[in-house]
Amino acid sequence: MTLTLDRPVTTLPRPVGAGTRVPLVTGGTAEYANLDLAASAPALEPVAAHVADVLPLLSSVHRGAGYLSQVSTALLERARECVGEFVGARATDVVVFTRNTTDALNLLATAVPGRVLCLDVEHHANLLPWRSARPGAAHRTICAEATVEGTLAALASALCTTPTALVTVTGASNVTGEVLPLERIAAIAHAAGARVAVDAAQLAPHRRVDLTATGVDYVAFSGHKLYAPYGAGALIGRRDWLDAAAPYLAGGGAVTQVDLDDVTWAPAPHRHEAGTPNVLGVAALAQACRTLAPVLDGPGPEHERALLDRLAAGLATVPGVTPLRIWSDSDDRVAVQSFTVADRPAGFVAAYLSAEHGIGVRDGRFCAHPLLQRLCADGDGTAVRASIGLGTTAEHVDRLVEALRELVTRGPRWTYAAVGGRWTATPDPRDLDPLGVGTPGSAGTGCGARA
Repeated sequence: MTLTLDRPVTTLPRPVGAGTRVPLVTGGTAEYANLDLAASAPALEPVAAHVADVLPLLSSVHRGAGYLSQVSTALLERARECVGEFVGARATDVVVFTRNTTDALNLLATAVPGRVLCLDVEHHANLLPWRSARPGAAHRTICAEATVEGTLAALASALCTTPTALVTVTGASNVTGEVLPLERIAAIAHAAGARVAVDAAQLAPHRRVDLTATGVDYVAFSGHKLYAPYGAGALIGRRDWLDAAAPYLAGGGAVTQVDLDDVTWAPAPHRHEAGTPNVLGVAALAQACRTLAPVLDGPGPEHERALLDRLAAGLATVPGVTPLRIWSDSDDRVAVQSFTVADRPAGFVAAYLSAEHGIGVRDGRFCAHPLLQRLCADGDGTAVRASIGLGTTAEHVDRLVEALRELVTRGPRWTYAAVGGRWTATPDPRDLDPLGVGTPGSAGTGCGARA
């Protein structure tokens, strides 16, 4: 297949807002280059259209006798099947709807009947739940080695010395995009009697995750990174731990019988889904899975890889730009690249790219503080991250490279200052309230105020 990289590939679904123009501090506008997709991705047009179709049919679920209630219940339960199909769930697996990946892994943390082992390269969503959600439960974090092979050996060694119930790893690093060999990790863990969970928040938007094929036991991901930003995520995996665990939330929908002195809890998934579910979020998540499945099996990965290679080649030509990498022998990546710029704070670089070039990137430590402290030991522990997705074009990538080249060779054309811990253009003539809802601290009408 020959790909045309100067515009989104026509066979790829279009994100809502593609082509939006944003103001520049230097005057005029630019098409927004959204290279912050690893944080949150806009809804795909088919996802937004599906949500609009669902809204007139929206009603209570699971116990309503009315027609729309039955329609909404069927919609939610079919979404459960669709999400399971998207990740190659086994017939005995269960799909629990959550708010996001963090919520899903916190839920799993309450269900693990033993020690948890993870790596220090993880996002906080896959570091902190094992510490806080299970008081007194044992966990261990080991440092990733300089190579993937060394890291796999370290995991195997740790499993041999300490009985472990669960090994939990990132599917793709949210900092570098590097991908671990999940099938091999599952084999190593299973040989030691442990299960495997995968934080697929960064992996799922770029390629299929298959529980059956890899042998992975649990997977968690977020709709807001999967082009379904309507507040839903999912935990999918083996039922027994989730059936045995205490309910994640106590409330209606999680029970089969309540007496004054006793409660009979429902099995998973409903055991962990108390309260009225986010039907719109779940519908959006399922539609994103339906929309993405053929894309990830077809032109999507090739499109993103071509743009990632283009970005890497461009960054290599800019003096003072250093891409970040965890493993020297890794050759499998999704379309995420973090880097530092010599003598320039990451927050300043991000503010400059936005204000003068209409480029959105992420800066900071990306909720992966231990990893950034290691990768940026010679700086302030922060970096800039560019992430590529379905709406990214070659022009977006080239604009980023040339903007960085301009910064390091000629400097910015505007003035910037760190205000409240964030770098910002000073002054900033752009209208930051284009919807007219009022900026924080403004004297506008506000929520609930009379106009």
